[in-house]
Amino acid sequence: MRLHLAVVVAIVISVFIQGFAVAAEKEMTRYVRFQVGDSVAYGIVEGKQVRQLDGDLFGTWKPTDRTYPLDQVKLLVPSQPSKVLAVAGNYKSHLGSEQPSSHPELFLKAPSCLIANGESIVIPKGTKRVDHEAELVIVIGKRAKNVSKKEALNYVLGVTCGNDVSARDWQKKDVQWWRAKASDTFGPCGPFIVSGIDYGNLWLQARVNGEVKQKDHTSHMEHGVASVVSWASRHMTLEPGDLIYTGTPGKTTPLKPGDVVEIELEGVGVLRNKVK
Repeated sequence: MRLHLAVVVAIVISVFIQGFAVAAEKEMTRYVRFQVGDSVAYGIVEGKQVRQLDGDLFGTWKPTDRTYPLDQVKLLVPSQPSKVLAVAGNYKSHLGSEQPSSHPELFLKAPSCLIANGESIVIPKGTKRVDHEAELVIVIGKRAKNVSKKEALNYVLGVTCGNDVSARDWQKKDVQWWRAKASDTFGPCGPFIVSGIDYGNLWLQARVNGEVKQKDHTSHMEHGVASVVSWASRHMTLEPGDLIYTGTPGKTTPLKPGDVVEIELEGVGVLRNKVK
């Protein structure tokens, strides 16, 4: 009798766990901004298809009956931000012996530095070292000002992959990081915006020509997604579509023309860019 009861309990628990997993999977949504011919739109990725949306992804929208093969559309930068923020020194593995700040240390990247999946990172003349930086990127979903840490995730549409490309010599010598961090093509981002996943429980890695160069877990961020959004919103009004790069782990390595850089964020996808 006891054995029979134990079997029943085990089956019930198993069904509950499977049901919870299915529900969680259903809640996950993958958005994309894409182009077909001269038409630019947002869509929801459904397997190997993308379903076009009518309306504004950051406002009111509805799915349409228009679908396209995902591999036959041009993927664009996932949003059109008014501003791009980035966090410096947000992983212990990157800080080394340096102590983390008590709050997120933010700097600005220019929206003009953003490039999409498949576009090329261009090493500018005058720099002697340009590194990759694998990062989780927050995509703001609605206007946020002075939001609390508890409420912050309500203002996040989702996350995407990012590469905070950095000219190390300029970063070290210049007073400001404007060209070290925001030169043209220094902001690869995409390919998808994903919601409905635990942003603090994802593996993040960078590969160069297939070789893993960085690998860490987003649970190791000194300041998580909610903390970063809350802190930033205290000083700047965050607008729908704004992007926040959340810092890179470990040690970065220099890039050279001909390299292929891949940034992979668990559950989100792979951002792939060539270097020239």
